[in-house]
Parts: sequence; C-alpha cells; structure tokens
Amino acid sequence: MASSSTKLSVKLLIDTKRVKVLFAEASKSVIDFLFNLLCLPIGSVIRLLTKNEMVGCLGSLYESVEELNQTYMQPDQNKDILLKPRSVISSSVISGLLPPNDAYDSPYNVESLKFYTCSHNSCSHVTCESGTRCPNYSNYCGSHMNRQLSFVGKFPVLKDKFSTINENGFVRDVVTYMVMDDLVIQPMSTISSITLLNKFDVKDIGSFEERVVQLGMEEGINLLKSSLQSKTVLTNVFLKQPIKK
Repeated sequence: MASSSTKLSVKLLIDTKRVKVLFAEASKSVIDFLFNLLCLPIGSVIRLLTKNEMVGCLGSLYESVEELNQTYMQPDQNKDILLKPRSVISSSVISGLLPPNDAYDSPYNVESLKFYTCSHNSCSHVTCESGTRCPNYSNYCGSHMNRQLSFVGKFPVLKDKFSTINENGFVRDVVTYMVMDDLVIQPMSTISSITLLNKFDVKDIGSFEERVVQLGMEEGINLLKSSLQSKTVLTNVFLKQPIKK
C-alpha cells in the first residue's frame, strides 16, 4: 500500500470506564476528509478496502468485472470506468489520507487522450476510441475511425461544478467541529458539549481522558472500513483493533 506523510491531529474525549470515544474535536481538514468519503465511487471503495474485506456481494460484483473479457464490453466502453472510477476530489490534504487512485494514470486523463477520425478528408467527426464506426452515413461512410489526429497547443484546463470543492474543501475554517463516535458531525460549542454529556447520562467526569491522536493513511482506511460496518467508528479505529472480516 502506498505511504503518505499527511497527518492530521484529532483530540478525543474518552470515557475510560466504558473504553469508548464520546466525541472528537476536529479541524476543517478532518471534516473535509470525512465528507469526502461520501464522494468516493463504489468501485474506488472496493479497491481501497480490497474485495475480500467488503461486506455483502459488492466484492464479487467487482471481481466479475475484473474477470470479464473486454470483448464482451461495448466498443466505446472500457472496464476501467467501473474498476477505476475517478473521485471528484483532488485536494492534496484529502487525497493524502487515502492511497492514490490508479485511475489518475488511466487512458482517460485529458493529457493522454488520443483522437481519431475516419479516412475521408471531409469527415467532421472525431472520437477518442479507435475503431468506432463513423456516423457520417449520408456520405456513404460508416468506416472505422482509426486515423489518428495530432493535437496542437495546450490542453484546456477543464473546470466543472466541483472545482471550488477541489480547492477549498467543503466546510468553513472558522470553528472547531464535533465528531461523534457514529460520525454525526456538528459545529462545536459549550452547549452542544453539555447536551452530549447529558445524553450519555454522565455522572463521573473524572473517568474522562483527553487524548490527541494522529489521522494518517492507515487510520483513514480504517475509518472508511469501520464506517461501513459499525456505529462506533472512532472507538474502533483509535481505541480498539480495526474490524477484520
């Protein structure tokens, strides 16, 4: 597994009697990482956790696509679209907490695209898939588009609705956030802390311990895994052994 030097600090409030994380104080970067888990394509989640660690049948479905011969796919489709889907987030802090996605080295990167047309000089159609049938049937064409074109100049910088997310993350960097053991997240305040202690019917605050832990790639993977299997995620990752299947 790839390594990363990215580390984020998280302060935990631990009930030492029950060996349970009550909540965590987290920065914007930590919250952005947790929210980003919702953006991960299913194919990426399976690759990150490996097929054997997936709950249910999704691992088997992924393996079926892996083993399916490319000849059974549509001419304009490639298995990597399913096996190596791209995440919409590319922030260095967020992505540094998960292994790199090989999809960024796939033939679907803009810089490595190739363009093809048919053999007719008057053809106005172009494709990125060599061998595609030319749709210009009005000129009795319909031949395979396998004549490669040369791209001149610089590739444009593509921006979409996720561009601001890539640069700025999801949440504002003005407050500290509270993360519950089941990953319920809210802005932290004195009132919310007192309300939470009342919810847990806390009688002896002397059993509480504050502990600062580091969130890196290993913890990021374990958080993702535990979030799919448990409602005591922070306790599982930082106080107990990671869930194994």
